[in-house]
Amino acid sequence: MTVDFIFESLNKIFPSFGASDLFLIIAILLPCVACFTFIAIYGLVVIYAELKVSSFIHDKTGPMGQGVGLHAGKWGLLQPVADALKLILKEDIIPGSANKPLFVLAPFMIFVGAFISFVALPFGESIIVADMNIGIFYILGVGSLAVIALIIAGWSSNNKWALYGGMRSAAQIISYEIPAGISLIVVIMLAGSLNMQEIIRYQQGGIFNWIIFDNPFMPIAFIIYFISALAETNRTPFDLPESESELVAGFVTEYSGMRYAFFFLSEYANMFVVSAVAVTGFLGGWQSPFPNFLNSPSWSVFWMVNKTVFLIFIMIWIRFTVPRLRVDQLMHVCWKVFIPIGLFNIFGVAIWTVIKG
Repeated sequence: MTVDFIFESLNKIFPSFGASDLFLIIAILLPCVACFTFIAIYGLVVIYAELKVSSFIHDKTGPMGQGVGLHAGKWGLLQPVADALKLILKEDIIPGSANKPLFVLAPFMIFVGAFISFVALPFGESIIVADMNIGIFYILGVGSLAVIALIIAGWSSNNKWALYGGMRSAAQIISYEIPAGISLIVVIMLAGSLNMQEIIRYQQGGIFNWIIFDNPFMPIAFIIYFISALAETNRTPFDLPESESELVAGFVTEYSGMRYAFFFLSEYANMFVVSAVAVTGFLGGWQSPFPNFLNSPSWSVFWMVNKTVFLIFIMIWIRFTVPRLRVDQLMHVCWKVFIPIGLFNIFGVAIWTVIKG
């Protein structure tokens, strides 16, 4: 369901208005509102899931509601809502020595970078806001906004811990974008397109036609991409930019209230984006794992969302089972392990494709 589809539908329903500019504005705004609503609801759900998964791994109860009076509802389902309301109602404090315009801009800038990535994500066979010929390239490009926003957040706070966190984050994201991009190059080589829908259609025919099983090099490419995605989203074991034991809270040290919430909503939104790209590139996207079974357009959303949610669950699981790396280990893995293996993968896939014919 693209902007063009909505615009044409409005023209058919109200032909007397002609090709009105108002219809074009509505056709652009409707997907934006839908995406924002989805991100907000998804954020609440994944926060609850993270609380419950962490409590299970730590052998704790986790959020739950008991007794009379105000509590978090049955099974603690309202805990994320309570946390969101708490942040919305908290006082918005801006340090006196901070650069106010940039301090205010940073959280919105990082959220916009995550938000506009959803434009190119295929949620189903016919559900995509903008079906771009350069879909993967677009997502990698707008993802770079996060680097600028985090540096701005760290520098504008006029706080050494925030600045250290911003610098770490910039170095980390820029470094790990390289192996992530290299891993996606082999996907583009096989599918012959940057268009995300075309990449998914290339994998039709069941689970063994998925790109991850195309040749012996693709599982390695998937692992490199997924670990690099953890680093790009600042998730454990790569959460060095906000490591509480060293930098208080990193680049968000001076933030409070809704601006603080925007940073973490963006983190969860980016988790969905990188997982959806992994599903699109390696795991068949909205294609059913069973050939000619549950593969209709109505099932495509189910498969796309559930595959993405599974990878998000793996990210949450890793957070509570793997310890944080040191800064030198982080850079060593990127530059001396992932990039050489990724480059070797490109040559391996090229040779395999030529031999296979």
